[in-house]
Amino acid sequence: MLSKILDIFQAEMRPETNAALSEEQKRLACAALLIEVAIVDNEFDAKELACLQRVLEDSFDIPKNQSAELITLAQNECMESTSMYQFTQQINLHCSPQDKFDLIVGMWRIAYADGELDKYEEYVIRKVADLIHVAHGDFIRAKHHSRPSQ
Repeated sequence: MLSKILDIFQAEMRPETNAALSEEQKRLACAALLIEVAIVDNEFDAKELACLQRVLEDSFDIPKNQSAELITLAQNECMESTSMYQFTQQINLHCSPQDKFDLIVGMWRIAYADGELDKYEEYVIRKVADLIHVAHGDFIRAKHHSRPSQ
């Protein structure tokens, strides 16, 4: 499994990197950042996991089994990582402004999934939004767009 993760991130160094591999890097980076929101409050519950899986399936149009594998890979990558920079760098390389906005929306959805918005979840989302160059207005718009109806 670690070799698969290394292959994905090292492929960028090879000139023969193709679009499919770039898509894999993008998916893994997005999944890792989504997981960061889910785990930052030390409570990664079933609601957050289900929301994470839905966000990945909807964002990347992938089946449930593929999203489960992506989550496992991303969890391992998060455990090995010392910062979010490697993930945000991939987002900046491979994502459009709309992709970045959609990622922030997904992060907010996960933060709201358990019914409580933790201050650390909001901090991670704000930090990622800054690192991937999402304007503050879009950050707020994503938050309001993702907020559950009351």
